Amino acid sequence: MVAASDSHVRVRLAPSPTGTLHIGTARTAVFNWLFARRQGGSFLLRIEDTDRARSKDEYTANILEGLQWLGLNWDEEPVIQSARIERHRTAIQQLLDSGHAYRCYASDDELTAMREAQAAAKQAPRYDNRHRNLSPEQQQAYITEGREAVVRFRIDDNAVITWNDLVRGPMRWSGSDLGGDMVIARRAPTDQIGDPLYNLVVVVDDAAMAISHVIRGEDHIANTAKQLLLYEALGEPAPVFAHTPLILNQEGKKLSKRDGVTSVSDFREMGYTAEALANYMTLLGWSPPEGMGERFSLAEAATVFGFDRVNKAGARFDWDKLNWLNGQVLHALPPKTLRDQLAPLWAQRGWGTAGPTADPQWQLDLTTLLGPSLTLLADGLDQAQPFFCCPELNEAARAQLDLEGARPGLAALLAALEQLPAEAPLDTATAQQLLGDAVTAAGIKKGLLMKSLRAALLGSLQGPDLQETWLLLHRLGEDRTRIARCL
Repeated sequence: MVAASDSHVRVRLAPSPTGTLHIGTARTAVFNWLFARRQGGSFLLRIEDTDRARSKDEYTANILEGLQWLGLNWDEEPVIQSARIERHRTAIQQLLDSGHAYRCYASDDELTAMREAQAAAKQAPRYDNRHRNLSPEQQQAYITEGREAVVRFRIDDNAVITWNDLVRGPMRWSGSDLGGDMVIARRAPTDQIGDPLYNLVVVVDDAAMAISHVIRGEDHIANTAKQLLLYEALGEPAPVFAHTPLILNQEGKKLSKRDGVTSVSDFREMGYTAEALANYMTLLGWSPPEGMGERFSLAEAATVFGFDRVNKAGARFDWDKLNWLNGQVLHALPPKTLRDQLAPLWAQRGWGTAGPTADPQWQLDLTTLLGPSLTLLADGLDQAQPFFCCPELNEAARAQLDLEGARPGLAALLAALEQLPAEAPLDTATAQQLLGDAVTAAGIKKGLLMKSLRAALLGSLQGPDLQETWLLLHRLGEDRTRIARCL
């Protein structure tokens, strides 16, 4: 087989808009993008929408938006496959004229009977090429009968298909293992060519786009063997192939919708950042060079990416590692940047849109307090809620307040707070003085008062730094109200 020129690398992602952007498709996009950037080449996009019944514009929009969100910018206008159907039919006619393809009139019932007989004989399912060499008279008889024909591509059982895979090394397939002559166009009257099918249109479009390298999942390996035969029959140079490992669930099976979250938009809604998700997808099947670590940007990965470090074995999806990476990304964000990402989420809940909580500085200080404990952006909702809405007391908080000395301590603290001028700010030194005075007045230990204050302010014994929490709530005038309700 002749390989396409690698003087300029051109790779493509070819998603089908029959669903949202899947994590496996996105990982394929990442590897294509990294390779193109490392080689100074082009990353292209082709929307394979020839499945008319299932393709939807909303899925195309989701795919494009997801790629852009991840930072996977493409270099030319996307190719819409359905707009090229006449070119596909021209290629099929070329194969018919050259004798590489023929019309097959076998009915669905006949094909079903053939497969049942093969199953009964414990044989692998394959087309038996029964209409490969019809005489003109036989063909005319089927036409007279009113049968429509598919177009099949001839596959020689004795053919040997070889290529050097960038991930898997030398590959060798026998024509006899490809299931017989391949359908390349659906049923249609004899004077027409039906809808072209996947293997044919992929070859025609990749050749037209001058794709130099096809980087896709290992589940396409058998398709590659068939497509190489089509390249040869059409007189087109074949690209270089790289078949990447599949993404597996924790049980070692291919990740699917049954595993829950598999769509990029789902990850985004859960609060994962584009940087962390793109970083993690790079690690799904690729090992960074020694010393690089596991946290890096796409641009940094692109400077060292190569298929010599892509694994053959499937890559298991590790939620813990993704969560760690996402936390690292969030913790490294400047507080203002993080606030700008959290504020729209708060606003969706009706928080921080009016009154003291709408103050940008107050929101920035809240972000600074919560930021180090966030794993997901969505955590910024759960952890911020007690600051925007007075929380109910949970069981542990109520038990804390029932301890001997808890309420007298809070009463003493509230009395001390009431002595402050209404407009006076509460700073760290003043807060410590008030706590000390309340502990002395109530005759209790400071630890008891601190835990009781947390229970009163947050409705829980868990939460961020207590003193900073108190200062933030005091600026809202909320600390007195929350303490008073517990007495």
